[in-house]
Formats: sequence, C-alpha cells, structure tokens
Amino acid sequence: MKNIVTVTLLTFVFFLLTSGKLEYNKEYKIRTIVIDAGHGGKDVGCNGQVSKEADVALKLALEVGSLIEKNLPDVKVVYTRKTNTFVELIDRAGIANKNNADLFISIHLNAGPPAAHGTETYTMGLHTSEGNLKVAKRENAVILQEDNYKENYGGFDPNSPQSHILFALHQSAYIGNSLRFAEKVEREFKNKVGRSSRGVKQAGFLVLWKSSMPSVLIEAGFLTNPTEEKFLNDKTNQTYMASGIYRAFKEYKQELEAMN
Repeated sequence: MKNIVTVTLLTFVFFLLTSGKLEYNKEYKIRTIVIDAGHGGKDVGCNGQVSKEADVALKLALEVGSLIEKNLPDVKVVYTRKTNTFVELIDRAGIANKNNADLFISIHLNAGPPAAHGTETYTMGLHTSEGNLKVAKRENAVILQEDNYKENYGGFDPNSPQSHILFALHQSAYIGNSLRFAEKVEREFKNKVGRSSRGVKQAGFLVLWKSSMPSVLIEAGFLTNPTEEKFLNDKTNQTYMASGIYRAFKEYKQELEAMN
C-alpha cells in the first residue's frame, strides 16, 4: 500500500511539472529594491549649518536609484518618496512589502558633536552601545509627528530603551543578508570613496521593523560636522557616495545569484 501511495504522489508531481503548474529549482534573482530617503515634509530630520537631513538624503537616494536603473535594467527600483513629502515609518516598510522587495535601503544623515564624523550602516538588532541607542532614538522619534502612532507601533515609546530592545528582536530571519550587504556598503565607503567608516552596527530602527526582507539603514555622514556637511552637499561627492552604495548592491546581487 505504501509503495502505491508513493508512486501516485510521484506521478502527480510529474504531471504538475510537465504541465507548468509547478516550478522546480527556480533560479533566485534580485528583482526589486526599495530605496527610502529618510524624513521629508514636516519632518526635516537633523540640521546642519546650511542643510537639512531630509533634503540631502533625498538627493542621495535618487542618485543611487538612477545608477541602478541605468546599469542594472533587470532590477525594478521603487522609491518611498521622490519629493519633499512626509511618509510615516510604517508606510515605508509597507511599500517594500507591497512590492515584494528583495532589499530595503533607508538613507539618512547623522547628528552629533561637531567633531563626530564618518559613515555607519545599521541593521536591525540589539544595540551594543549607548551611541547606537542614541542614533535609533533620534531616527525613531519621528513617529511623534504621526497620527495614532501608539496604535500603529504597538505602544512603542521612542524614549524607552526597553522598547528598542523588544523591537530589535524582529528581522532575525534576514539578519545574515542584511549584514552581508551592510559590510559591502561600509567597505565601499572606506576603500573606494575614501570616507572614514565607523563600521556596521545594530540597533532597533522602526523603519526596518516590519520590512520582510534584508534591510539596512545608512548614515552617510554627520551634518553637524561642518567639514562633512560641506562634503555631503557637494554634487560630485554625492555621486561618489551613491556610486559606493550602487557597487555594494551590484556585488551583493551577483554574490547571491551565484549561489543558485
């Protein structure tokens, strides 16, 4: 009886395969990337002496997307915003999920003492230092400008360290590839763009919380550092930074697809 059942099942699977109703050993391809320019609209983010985080982040995001669209036409690029508009954090992840994105990149600028400088790329995870927690708190505080934020984020308090720890437990299924991409970004910034890299870090970012794919948040530099602000507002340097992110994505894509 057992053999009859086995033969029947194998025959059924063969029928599905030959009839096109079941795909077997389908090659994995990175088809869609969502690029998120942090902040926007009524949420300007951090301020430099002459620029705002929302504006610089948007320029970098659009430049990254343009490079991918031009050089990797098989990849669909989706933006959470292309203009100076306010998008709630929960909706940014929602855009990525709705489009079945294979990777989510959120681009930001950092704030700190005038001497603070360098790039950082974050994945969702437990913050291992007070500095990581401060960055997450600052970026998450935007929800205070949203309607019904307590309901949307399960009572999350952006000022509570305990809340950040609980949220950091999410995204664990994608942590491997998130770290893989984050490391490539920081390597590009350091070795090819010549930036000072503060490394790959982990913290509880709400914008990464509900994204169902590998996700990173890039802090491209400190607007509160006059030298870095000047660098980040220069069009040529913005292209250098965007090119670094693009090359990291291209290498990440090739690496994963070669594993088929």
